[in-house]
Amino acid sequence: MKLILHYLKRYKKLLVLNMISVFGFALVELGLPTIIANMIDYGVATQNQSYLYSMWFLAIIISLLGVGGTILLGYCCAKISTSITRDIRNDIFTKVQTFSPHEFNHFGISSLITRTNNDAFQIQMFINVILRTALLTPVMVVVSFVMTLTTSLDLSLIIAATLPVVVIGVIIVAKVSEPMSQKQQSSLDRLNRITRENLSGLKVIRAFGNDDYEQERFNETNNAFTKYTKNIFKLMTLTQPVFYLLMNIATLLIFYVASQMIDAQTLQVGKLVAFQDYLFHAMFSMMLFCSVFVMYPRASVSAKRIQEVLKTTAHIHDEQNEFKPVDMQKHSLYFDHVTFVYPGSEEAVLKDISFEAHEGETVAFIGSTGSGKSTLINLIPRFYDVSCGEIVLDGVNVKEYPMETLRNKIGFIPQKAMLFTGTIADNLKYGKEDATKEELIHAAKVSQSYDFIMEKENNFDEMITESATNVSGGQRQRLSIARALIKKPEIYIFDDSFSALDFKTDAVLRKALKEETKQSIVLIVAQRISTIMDADRIIVLDEGRVIGQGTHRELLQSCPIYHEIASSQLSEEELAYE
Repeated sequence: MKLILHYLKRYKKLLVLNMISVFGFALVELGLPTIIANMIDYGVATQNQSYLYSMWFLAIIISLLGVGGTILLGYCCAKISTSITRDIRNDIFTKVQTFSPHEFNHFGISSLITRTNNDAFQIQMFINVILRTALLTPVMVVVSFVMTLTTSLDLSLIIAATLPVVVIGVIIVAKVSEPMSQKQQSSLDRLNRITRENLSGLKVIRAFGNDDYEQERFNETNNAFTKYTKNIFKLMTLTQPVFYLLMNIATLLIFYVASQMIDAQTLQVGKLVAFQDYLFHAMFSMMLFCSVFVMYPRASVSAKRIQEVLKTTAHIHDEQNEFKPVDMQKHSLYFDHVTFVYPGSEEAVLKDISFEAHEGETVAFIGSTGSGKSTLINLIPRFYDVSCGEIVLDGVNVKEYPMETLRNKIGFIPQKAMLFTGTIADNLKYGKEDATKEELIHAAKVSQSYDFIMEKENNFDEMITESATNVSGGQRQRLSIARALIKKPEIYIFDDSFSALDFKTDAVLRKALKEETKQSIVLIVAQRISTIMDADRIIVLDEGRVIGQGTHRELLQSCPIYHEIASSQLSEEELAYE
């Protein structure tokens, strides 16, 4: 409830309107039975036409007020509940944007999607119901019971005996349904994860002929989710017939007792009609109150899952200290005895890494798979923080930079080229929203993207589909490089960003980049010797340690592992020439 109250405070004016509309609704529902009872007892019984007309006119006015109150109640409930759901989703999304890979691994992508969509929707449904019933139910129950007491004390005792049974039943249902709701939401997380994996890996699944296995895996999880959902629905639907059974029993008892009272002339017919209406409103309000308790466990589970995300402190965050940039004539980057251990792991992935890079230089990293190349360059934009040592950019430890300032200095081209749904121009402007058409063309030409862009029907306005399926892997990489070029950063980080290019395109692109990046630091992670052999410095990694630094020629002579990698990729003539 704390989560809901936190967001409800933002809509105080609508809450006031909601309360007013509740009282308007209650006025009609409880006022009309009284008017009808008076019309029967004092109008129809005495044939008093003028009294009947006056009561009829009063009933019309109250009915119109009730219609207005009902419409206003519906509007306020819908407006508040949908606005709160929007705010929750915005807050979750904003919070998730601050997460490091450590938090993503903790929650899981599928679970975060479920919490943003399904859990927020459960909160919306609960708020909508509670706004209709939280104030309305107490008013209706109390006033109805008071009216029944004033009508007939004997008949009121029947209602008083029924209500505790309803309350006890509600408490039992709430306690039973909470663990079931928790299992339901957890199974929905798994269902979303399997669906996401299946759709993303469809080609692999078909290539290995595992369609039946994936179908069985999906069915198993889907059946579990269905089972929990059925159990919850059965429990919820059971409450309504039980409620009507109790109400019908109470009604039969009331008519039985009332018939004897009418015979004894201690109760008028109009009073009985009014009493029956009061009974219905009291019991129906209790049923609405029951529905809140039935929905509460599901909403409570969803609220806890949402709060878990909102209260999570990102492992990597901005320092509170005031940032003081150092005036540097040329950009520089230092790794000073950097060691890194993944959160939750015991063994260091990087061990005592030290090197430096200066403006205008190209520093390349090479090594076997799992040697720590990509991990190393992920430390610079603070996707992870170093465990020991420090990384100094332009004379300042990267941890002291505001995250936005640090990442604005970097043009990052990831190992897996990522393009977003939208036009080619939209994707290229991702790093610089106000980029001109001339800048787009220039970046496209340098990245060797211009020719295939111009072959598209709409050129730069060509749409990139979901997952960029309408461009090849090499085209995706070149567009990712163009996106970074438009940003004109101080540091370019190429994380194996040339792997999908043919040798000719690779060579032409690197030549164009050399001229374009003269005033920046260029860091390249690569597997191909041809991609990095012209670098000013090549750093060879093996099991997280630097085992060699130097130029291509120097490493051929001094580093056996580098020579081994080069020998596997270059001919004997090329090695001899080098």
